[in-house]
Amino acid sequence: MNHDVIIALDFPSAADVYAFLDRFQQEKPFVKIGMELFYAEGPEIVRQIKARGHKIFLDLKLHDIPNTVKSAMRVLSRLDVDMVNLHAAGTIDMMRAALEGLTREDGTRPLLLAVTQLTSTSEERMQKELLINATMPDTVKHYAYNAFIAGLDGVVCSPLEAALVKEACGPNFATVTPGIRFADSAADDQRRVMTPAKARLGGSDYIVVGRPITRAEDPVAAYRRCVKEFLG
Repeated sequence: MNHDVIIALDFPSAADVYAFLDRFQQEKPFVKIGMELFYAEGPEIVRQIKARGHKIFLDLKLHDIPNTVKSAMRVLSRLDVDMVNLHAAGTIDMMRAALEGLTREDGTRPLLLAVTQLTSTSEERMQKELLINATMPDTVKHYAYNAFIAGLDGVVCSPLEAALVKEACGPNFATVTPGIRFADSAADDQRRVMTPAKARLGGSDYIVVGRPITRAEDPVAAYRRCVKEFLG
C-alpha cells in the first residue's frame, strides 16, 4: 500500500491555487480538489493542475440515486485524476453503480473511496441528529465493510478509526484520513483529529492536510514537516 501526504487545496479561485503551488519548486505534492474550488473553476482546474505534474484527489462526495451517480462518475472518469469519492451512506447499490460508471472501456479507473463519517461529526451529533444509534467506531467499520463488499478501493475516515477499517477490510483496503493536525495546531472545526505521526501508526495510508499547511507562514516548510512526521 502506498503512503502519502495530500494537501487540501481549499482555495476560492485558480489564481490562489497557482500562487500556492508556485511556492513548491522542488516537490510536486499530491493535492485534493474539493467542492469550493471545483465549483468555482470547473473541470479545467483539474486539467491545469494535472498538467503541472500533481496527483489529484477529486473530493466531490457524490451521493444520489445509483443511476445518477453512475452517470456522474462516467463523466469524472474522463478527467485524469487519481482518486474520487462518494458517500458510503448512499448504499452498496450506489457504490457498485459508481464503480461501473467510473471504469473506462480499457478497464482503467481512478481509486474510488467511500466517505464514512465526516471528521467534523461527533458521535453525539451522529446519534441525536442523524438518528444513527450505533457508536461511531461501529458505524464507520460497518460503512467501510459495505464499501469493501461493493468493490471499492478504500474509505475516507477519521484517523481514529483507520485501524478498525483495516481490521474489517484487510491491510490492502486504503484509508485516507483528514482531521490531521500538528501537535501545536488548532483543531478548527474538526472534532476527531490526530497528528501525522500517530495517524501513520494508527493505520492511515494517506493523510489529508489543509489549513496546517495552506495557512502556515511557510507552507513548504509545513508540508515538509508533515511528510517527515508521517513518512519518517
